[in-house]
Amino acid sequence: MCTMTKELSRVQKAILKNLFIHKYIGKRHTSEDNAVKGFPTHEIKRVKKELKELIKRGYILQKPTAYGIEVSINPRVIQEIKEIII
Repeated sequence: MCTMTKELSRVQKAILKNLFIHKYIGKRHTSEDNAVKGFPTHEIKRVKKELKELIKRGYILQKPTAYGIEVSINPRVIQEIKEIII
């Protein structure tokens, strides 16, 4: 499912680690804005772009809700993500 055509960037690893630490995996999800918390405000636009790339590559799932898009780690690739961030 995940395409490992290129290595993950430092920002992408940080996003995955942030979601993993807070246990946003599978059915437990958070808003896109919360997923990029902790990054400098001048980099938020770039970080959101990296988040979209992770979604495209299958590491992160999207869940549309009435109040916006929610995200969580794809539980099918949790083992691969553990190897990447730990």
